[in-house]
Amino acid sequence: QVQLVESGGGLVQPGGSLRLSCAASGIILSITSMGWYRQAPGKQRELVAVISSGGSTNYGDAVKGRFTISRDNGKNTVYLQMNSLKPEDTAVYYCNARRVLIYDHWGQGTQVTVSS
Repeated sequence: QVQLVESGGGLVQPGGSLRLSCAASGIILSITSMGWYRQAPGKQRELVAVISSGGSTNYGDAVKGRFTISRDNGKNTVYLQMNSLKPEDTAVYYCNARRVLIYDHWGQGTQVTVSS
């Protein structure tokens, strides 16, 4: 059974930082593309960042230069380091694990609120 458990969300002031973690079980992280997506109230879910099984990364335009995705295959965990946070980064952040045509799993999400 696949489980993706996000943690690290919370309330932070504008300009602050948070690090999200996604602990995966039931999959082999080293052969899985992992990603972070977010959904704000009244908006569609959007890409934040993805990291391929080979380690290449891709970021949404809104977070380029501020967020960094990384993975620790030994710990079966993916991270999202978020710096210079803005109020518009407020959303529920979801972890995703994907192997094309094989599986596509989502975590339950963690709330990030950026507010003074």
